[in-house]
Amino acid sequence: MKVAAIVPAYNEAQRIERVLAVLLHCRLLHEVLVVNDGSADDTAEVALRFARAHATPDRPTVRVINLPVNRGKGGAMFAGATATDADVIAFFDADLIGLKPEHVERILKPVLEGEVAMSIGVFRGGRLSTDMAQILVPYISGQRALLRELFTEIPGIERTRSGVEIALTLHFKRHRYPVAMVVVEGVTHTMKEEKLGWARGVWARAKMYAEIGKAFLRYTRLSDLRHKLLLKRGE
Repeated sequence: MKVAAIVPAYNEAQRIERVLAVLLHCRLLHEVLVVNDGSADDTAEVALRFARAHATPDRPTVRVINLPVNRGKGGAMFAGATATDADVIAFFDADLIGLKPEHVERILKPVLEGEVAMSIGVFRGGRLSTDMAQILVPYISGQRALLRELFTEIPGIERTRSGVEIALTLHFKRHRYPVAMVVVEGVTHTMKEEKLGWARGVWARAKMYAEIGKAFLRYTRLSDLRHKLLLKRGE
């Protein structure tokens, strides 16, 4: 099976290299797609330079997709998923800290071995704040592997922005696709407040939660509608 890693990135020039360095050493990947989501910095240029400097025949190829305007995380993930013919896709945030090739392989294996349709990586032992967030709401983790065709079938997924993970989770739950949770030890990510400063970071976090809430309401309604249709048909 062909496997592609997709890295949605918005203004991650200072952080993306450490994630790419890990992905390029993962033996299960065939290609890595960096989706530059309308960044105002040189995220795309950094990714391209890194890819060219580290390209070897035994490593996955790296492509950079440039979106002219910011579409949000869901739009960037959709752009990556529709730009590859891989059977399995794996999403990784561009600001991860502590990610290792074995973490990537651990997330991929349940899908590659046919055990589940999607596996979700959850943080443990990275830092308290991100560990607690994923203990409370593990289904918003951005680290996951899944069958590509199941991602692209989700209605409106490209418009979900930061609500993309909850939309994914609700869609898989609605269709009863099997899902596995995979613990990745020692992994965390850079907080919005660290990237943007306290005031802008808090505002960005509030916006993110609003987008998550919007996606939750939308895809919960879709689930309720499907349930009612099934009852009406007597299924």
